Amino acid sequence: MTGRVRTGFVLALVLLITIITCGCADTNRVGTPVPGTPAAPDLTNQNSPQAAVFTGSSSTTILREPPVTVGVRRVAGGFTAPMTVVSPHDGSGRLFLVDQTGIIWIFFMNGTVVDTPFLDLRDRMVALSRVYDERGLLSLAFHPRFATNGRVFVYYSAPLRAGADPSWSCTNRLSEFHLLPGGEDRVDLSSERVLLEIDKPSENHNGGPLLFGPDDGYLYLPLGDGGGADDTGPGHTAGTGNAQDLTKLFGKVIRIDVDTASPGKAYGIPADNPFVGDPAVLPEIFAYGFRNPAYATFDNESHRMVIAMAGQQLFESVLILYRGGAYPWNIREGTHCFDPGNDVQPPGGTCPTESLRGQSLIGPVVELGHDTGNTVIGGVVYRGNMIPNLSGKYVFGTWSGTGLSAGNGLLLAAASPEGSTIASLPLNASSLTPVENAMWKTSKITVANHASGRINAYVRDIAENDDHEILILTNLNSGPASNPAGTGEVWEVVPADAPGLVAGS
Repeated sequence: MTGRVRTGFVLALVLLITIITCGCADTNRVGTPVPGTPAAPDLTNQNSPQAAVFTGSSSTTILREPPVTVGVRRVAGGFTAPMTVVSPHDGSGRLFLVDQTGIIWIFFMNGTVVDTPFLDLRDRMVALSRVYDERGLLSLAFHPRFATNGRVFVYYSAPLRAGADPSWSCTNRLSEFHLLPGGEDRVDLSSERVLLEIDKPSENHNGGPLLFGPDDGYLYLPLGDGGGADDTGPGHTAGTGNAQDLTKLFGKVIRIDVDTASPGKAYGIPADNPFVGDPAVLPEIFAYGFRNPAYATFDNESHRMVIAMAGQQLFESVLILYRGGAYPWNIREGTHCFDPGNDVQPPGGTCPTESLRGQSLIGPVVELGHDTGNTVIGGVVYRGNMIPNLSGKYVFGTWSGTGLSAGNGLLLAAASPEGSTIASLPLNASSLTPVENAMWKTSKITVANHASGRINAYVRDIAENDDHEILILTNLNSGPASNPAGTGEVWEVVPADAPGLVAGS
């Protein structure tokens, strides 16, 4: 507690000095430059021709033509609120669907769904709102040696634990489970080992995708800023927000070692985590400055993480993860300057390009306005074979159209700049240049067998199967409701001229 108070005081003092010396508003939160220190590179992409624009009262996406045309084919259904699909990569052909309501189902690409849940956590979760809720069972990850040790990890929303502020929403829990002895298709519920608990002030902005690093074997967990709006209010650090406060896990990507334990923790801290040894920073932190990094993927070829981060009122972001990176929230929303006191109008004037630590703020490589939809969803870097003109592109989408009740999500594809690939990017934020962080070009994906060209439902995630083909998770409800029952479905992206496609409205 003493360290948190001390750090908060220092951050507030830096903010006060900034305001006095530059005459800028709270949104210009940047430390005073040290004389003789080289200027940090501007990595925000604020002047990129690919950045979304704000005109009048709305945000607009820069889209490139022509669109990519595909078809979609239903794989399986009968789910309620599908969150993601995960493969154990064990040769069994099994895919595991995480349903927000607390159940994990096993299904196969031939449409077969196993009747018995792999895991059922409904009696350990917080009660969800049927109309709309961002809590629930959020993700699943298989240990890299799952085939021999049977260890699985989940991230879910439990009721508030003892001692938490009773006005807060829930306690998010990272837990490890083991399979039942002698069984491959059921988890032993009595084996739960809680690794980490985080009390949440609000129900939204949980982040939550769990991913094991393909090269280092460590567990990565992107976390939201605590929820509410603007990274302000109860449970948020005054003046800076949680995402820029390095004494909190909110608004960070953390990286931990689930095979060891550091003193006082149920997990280990990797020795090469970027802020290890800095007493002012929590050692779990791998990168910071995120609003709600609810979607993340490791590219199967480059092994780089791509994050889709939900925006506030105007802009949605796709970001490449760098070790020790400083990301813009809530100094900026996407590439644009941000005022927590007026989140529907980007403020004018000079906007900071550095964090309070003096690090370059790493802007998005893709930015959407809300003309394409209201929340970014997904995605994956496509490494399959069925759609050659998507190869190497980041395939993602939007949750719905511009209306919250529309339920007509859009698919999109982003291509890296000509002559550049994701594999050529540096690993460390300190080595990143503006040219390397240049924005990608985004195009629509048109669904040929839907007259609308869109996904005629809410898009809840974009994942992939063992062949690296694209899976679209949808349902017809804006929340985790079961009425109408069983509208959650899995669709595969296929060529537009694939035989047997069913036309949609």
